[in-house]
Amino acid sequence: MARSGLADAARLARWADTALGPGSDSVTADGKATLSESTAERAADELGLTLHQVRADWDTARLAGLVEVHGDSARPGWRLRAWDRDDSAVLRGWVALFDAWSLAHPEAPEHEPAAVAEVVSAMPQVLSFLQLSAGPVPMEQLLDLLEQRVTELRTERCEIPYGPQSESVRRPQLTDPAGLADSAVPVDSAVPVDPADLAIPVDPAALVVPADPADSADPTDTPLAPLLDWALHALAYVGALTYGTGQATLTPLGSWAVWVKLEQICVAAQSPAGNIEVAAEEMLRGCAQLRPNAARAEYRAWLAARPVGSAVTELLGAARGDDALLRGLAFEAIRVVGAPAEPDVRSVADEPTLRPYALLWLAEHDGIDPEDAHEVLTREEATWLWVDTAAAVADHGEAPMLVRHLESAVQPTVPMLLDEVRAVGHPRTVQVLVALAAAHPDPALAKAVRRAAFQVHTGGN
Repeated sequence: MARSGLADAARLARWADTALGPGSDSVTADGKATLSESTAERAADELGLTLHQVRADWDTARLAGLVEVHGDSARPGWRLRAWDRDDSAVLRGWVALFDAWSLAHPEAPEHEPAAVAEVVSAMPQVLSFLQLSAGPVPMEQLLDLLEQRVTELRTERCEIPYGPQSESVRRPQLTDPAGLADSAVPVDSAVPVDPADLAIPVDPAALVVPADPADSADPTDTPLAPLLDWALHALAYVGALTYGTGQATLTPLGSWAVWVKLEQICVAAQSPAGNIEVAAEEMLRGCAQLRPNAARAEYRAWLAARPVGSAVTELLGAARGDDALLRGLAFEAIRVVGAPAEPDVRSVADEPTLRPYALLWLAEHDGIDPEDAHEVLTREEATWLWVDTAAAVADHGEAPMLVRHLESAVQPTVPMLLDEVRAVGHPRTVQVLVALAAAHPDPALAKAVRRAAFQVHTGGN
């Protein structure tokens, strides 16, 4: 069902990849993920479509991640590359489209933006009700539920209505009254504030005040029935439900998507260590003391509460730090993400600090057995990774662990290891060798390691 729903978008994305690939004209003309007029006309002619169909399919492909736009150029997304071999890629693409339903079928321009934002914020509860009903639900019942949820949202944020106020000073309204930052509705519809219009000191970037009550519609006066009608039509457009004859019914795909979303909320709520709301680095430090299975559960909970793209970016940022343990843990968390992280991981494969980790991740992602994945590394990369891992053990582990780490080196003898460790140029080489010399029970070997540490420190041979 997801394949059929995205088939037209996938067809256009494949056409764009073939006809407008590297070395040819850009797919986009303005850097805003829109087709140029000439490109759209060419696609319509070659695919036997109307211009409207081409633009609609392009928007769907972009929202579903079948096409990725970078600046003023576009390229196939990982979901398109995996389309024929990975059903989960197709499902992820459809879920991305489902999440963007309000963008896939925009609201009419006459609708009041704040009221639209409230409806977008309230629709998850409406969808949950449809999922629990497991059948057709009358429009009147859905409208009643929507009105209740919107009222709850307004109460939760203690909204002050628009219109004439009894106070001598007009009270400012938050620019994000309905959680616009978390919805698919742009926040730039807010009226910009002029600090000179305010009788109290405020941060002009955080507040807006209508210049005249007559110039701004009161969202509390906006009828919700037309907005519910728009929302249901938009969800029907992406294939989440069927809507007609005054009632709506979730499709099997829509019911599955709502169930997945509810499951993600439950996973996030069951974080064993309570790291959901913290930054990636703090979360990874909290997981450092957990057993592998518990750490993976924590990664899943942390990831479930964030968009995949920003979560992976944050994890890679933590991996670039000085703490080698966090570097390894960050890539363990990215393993939980799976295929959606592939473009980001490939993009850091040329960074010396992250390259060995990225190559191992990509090898495992491509199906190479984890036991054999190290074979994709050069001898120098494997040595660099050995030093980096040893630094993590030295900082956070126990002395016996560091001694046992010698066994994981690719070099057959300690003298060969020391020679290559000295040559690889890892910034923690001296500290690792000093710690290893202090921990090793063999006096002769410890002496050789200390000599190597001294030579690295002084730059000698």
